[in-house]
Amino acid sequence: MLSKGLGISGISLMLVVSPALAQIAVGPVATPDTAIVSPRQHAPRRVLGVHPDQVIGNVTVSESTNWSGYAVTGTAFTNAKASWTVPKVNCTKTPNTYSSFWVGLDGWTSTTVEQTGTDSDCDGKTPSYYSWYEFYPKGSVLISSVAVSPGNHMSAEVVYSGSEFTITITNETTGKSYSKSSKVSGAKRSSAEWIAEAPCCTNAGGILPLTDFGTVDFGDDYTDVTATNEATDSSVSGAISAFGTAVNESIMANGSAKEAVPSALSADGTSFTVKWDSE
Repeated sequence: MLSKGLGISGISLMLVVSPALAQIAVGPVATPDTAIVSPRQHAPRRVLGVHPDQVIGNVTVSESTNWSGYAVTGTAFTNAKASWTVPKVNCTKTPNTYSSFWVGLDGWTSTTVEQTGTDSDCDGKTPSYYSWYEFYPKGSVLISSVAVSPGNHMSAEVVYSGSEFTITITNETTGKSYSKSSKVSGAKRSSAEWIAEAPCCTNAGGILPLTDFGTVDFGDDYTDVTATNEATDSSVSGAISAFGTAVNESIMANGSAKEAVPSALSADGTSFTVKWDSE
């Protein structure tokens, strides 16, 4: 990007390239459409299967080895919207760990997921924050044009129209945004989700250890991004709670140890937090 202080004469100088400079190899320049495939994937929900589901009020509570948050089930979903605050990670406490935060369609009981979100990881003891999208089972693709930092407010949406899914993710703090469309073979459009996840390695291998992200906040009660944590299917359009008995809460656990636990939904049915408990 050119500096605001660079005038016309400066631009002209940049356009004159000497033969010597022309010999210098220039590395690839990242663009919004550069498909940098991550070595990690964000897989469908994996059921823990240790404890039976519980129904608390209208909400069915279950345990998963990789998902924590909320999902709603139905038919012919066409939209899911979310907002969240990028959490700061503690890499001294949990080096070489990973955590993902996203909105998506499918994956609760089906084998595809159409999703976009952010990661707050620990590369050794160094924090790493970035945005991504994924049309699972295709690989996760990094979004170089939407940088993220702890405390940024993110909004994201997954839309189905015609025969394609379109993901859009926006850093509300910086104003940067990105969209991508794709067809997904076998997509059922049977659920919408708002999730904190322990991702897995490429080709859906073992689940990776979960970063200490403290607490992550989802929904407009925390982000001031209106009309988020909402979804639309063939019969319902509204906040998570609008789906009544089709609302599901997922607790991430490993055996008897809880790893990440969502709060109850806020009074308006739109917002919640997820708290890290263990790696």
